[in-house]
Amino acid sequence: MKNIFFGLLAVFFFSNLSAQTLPENDKTEFSTEALNQRIQDTDGKVTTVGDIFGKHKGKVIVLDIWATWCPDCITGFPELKKIQKKYPEAVYLFFSLDRIGKEEVWKNGIEKYELSGEHYWFNTDWKNDFDNFIDLNWIPRYMVIDQTGKIAHYYSIHADDPRMIQMLEKTLKN
Repeated sequence: MKNIFFGLLAVFFFSNLSAQTLPENDKTEFSTEALNQRIQDTDGKVTTVGDIFGKHKGKVIVLDIWATWCPDCITGFPELKKIQKKYPEAVYLFFSLDRIGKEEVWKNGIEKYELSGEHYWFNTDWKNDFDNFIDLNWIPRYMVIDQTGKIAHYYSIHADDPRMIQMLEKTLKN
């Protein structure tokens, strides 16, 4: 009887787990709320997502949303590093979802995984105006932002996603 109970419990538990679902719509422009989301750099300076994107206007951005506690993020770093090598003219931004109060964990993760690029930390709960706008439901999450600040590629959970690479190449040629 015990085995049947645990078997049913396992079926119920695993049937209610759902993997990420693709967003219904690919967004091409960020909302004001998303751009106004506060985020901090490694020196502790608080800025906004919009200010970060604005300082790179005219350049293509590859955005990686990640966390040190995320095994999929960590296993994706080798592919991302290959992309960085192949497309060095892009700007690589890392937005961390490490938990509130875990600043040192985040900074140590940057060093431990030897992540090259600009690093920022939301220092908020998982859900914030930026994450809500982009329909964040899984990390890592990769996006490509074009030279004008518009979203060229909205959704990838693998750094080597062929659709993302194709859009990165196309955007870099413009």
